[in-house]
Amino acid sequence: MRLHLVGHDYKYAVEQIMLTLFPQERPLYADLIWPETLSARVTLTHGARYSTAVTDLYYEGAHHRGRARITTPDRADTLALDRAMQRIIKLSFYRAATEATGKIPPWGATTGIRPGKLATTMLEAGQNPAQVTRRMQSDYQISPRRAALCLDTASAGLAMKAGLDLRDICLYVGIPFCPTRCAYCSFVSHDVARSGPLMEPFLAALEREIAATAQVVSDLGLNIRAFYIGGGTPTAFSAAQLRRLTGALSSQFDLTHLREYTVEAGRPDTLDAEKLQVLRDAEVTRICLNPQTMEDHVLEAIGRKHTAADIQTAMELVRQMGFPVVNMDLIAGLPADSPAGFARTLDQVLGFGVENITIHTLARKKGAKIKVDGLSAPGAEAVEIMLDTAIETLSGAGYVPYYLYRQKFTAGGFENVGWCKPGTENLYNIAIMEELCSILSLGGGASTKLVDIHTGRIPRLYNPKFPYEYVEGIDRILGSKEKIKEFYEQEVFPHVIDL
Repeated sequence: MRLHLVGHDYKYAVEQIMLTLFPQERPLYADLIWPETLSARVTLTHGARYSTAVTDLYYEGAHHRGRARITTPDRADTLALDRAMQRIIKLSFYRAATEATGKIPPWGATTGIRPGKLATTMLEAGQNPAQVTRRMQSDYQISPRRAALCLDTASAGLAMKAGLDLRDICLYVGIPFCPTRCAYCSFVSHDVARSGPLMEPFLAALEREIAATAQVVSDLGLNIRAFYIGGGTPTAFSAAQLRRLTGALSSQFDLTHLREYTVEAGRPDTLDAEKLQVLRDAEVTRICLNPQTMEDHVLEAIGRKHTAADIQTAMELVRQMGFPVVNMDLIAGLPADSPAGFARTLDQVLGFGVENITIHTLARKKGAKIKVDGLSAPGAEAVEIMLDTAIETLSGAGYVPYYLYRQKFTAGGFENVGWCKPGTENLYNIAIMEELCSILSLGGGASTKLVDIHTGRIPRLYNPKFPYEYVEGIDRILGSKEKIKEFYEQEVFPHVIDL
């Protein structure tokens, strides 16, 4: 799409709303707008009292105009001014585009991956739930159903925030190995058949990083509230390797303050009684067995080497081992799936009685086989039916939404939502999405997020993505731990009273 900005340079805001409403387009900046081409002129003007955004959109030979205005915030508050200007720019573009296409996206004029933050900000400012709901629908054009999701997940985040202090953190450990690579996957993961020889040196390097990070956590007096071992598929490790990993974690870190301990065991073809016993011995409280679908032909289409019956068998074994909380992930919009097939999957998963169910929307990301090979998948209308079915079915079964985020490149720009039986919310998922506390991350592709709740600043530390790069770069990784100390000593601890 040809774009022309007048009176401002808010390129990012324009591009984000453009990609939301015209996901197949890419921005092309030009000085002239030709009515016979798909193009938009986005103008921002400031009067004595109001600032006004106008989008002139040329679509299929016709001209459409969208307008939005706001009382201009104090110009000295540059952050508030920027946010307000970006909001009316997006809203003007949204109004022009929806008039042109006749399509009303459920998330309205919002962009970004954390729409729940809108509701959180309003609630923290003292607005009641009814006021928040009205504003989300009027100011951002969010549908009533999605506004309710935002309100529920924002409330869960605020409840969790009330129980944290400045010394509380979460810990993540990334294991970048899987038995095979799924067609939709864009994560850093290597299939064991090709990268098996890297697993031992990777684990040895990870043990060094665990020791170094544990020393920093101890020196700073931080409290670990949640562990999350993800990937990849951590249970791609052998039972002996899992025991080494969990043993290193429990021996190096003080787990006195731990409230939950999650391990991704997403693939049933990586599970057996011996591995599950290792996790029970480590006092893991939450295990993720993630079928994505219970339709065999869909499993085959996404490159899984197991069947729905294998998931059933694995689930029975997990229950026999007595894990307190079980999560299952499902994906709406997988190749070869349908709304009817998704509904059947949801019914079977509910039959397992799991405590947590996470509903993802398929994202066609770069590097994933589904994107590279151009695999066909359900469109936005079918995905919306699947997601609405999930909302109705899970709400009716007594589950509540507790965390929410969006991803780029999903059909229809839809959401991912974590649902749970009341009282089984996952702290780690809420903390990372709502940025409630620092997340110290170890392992391949890990991203540490250091959260200063007073200033909102969130510096990040990144580990190498690939196992061989991680092993080779372990000395540099260990040296970077000093930056965690510097952050807490310079930015966080000055706010702590009576150290």
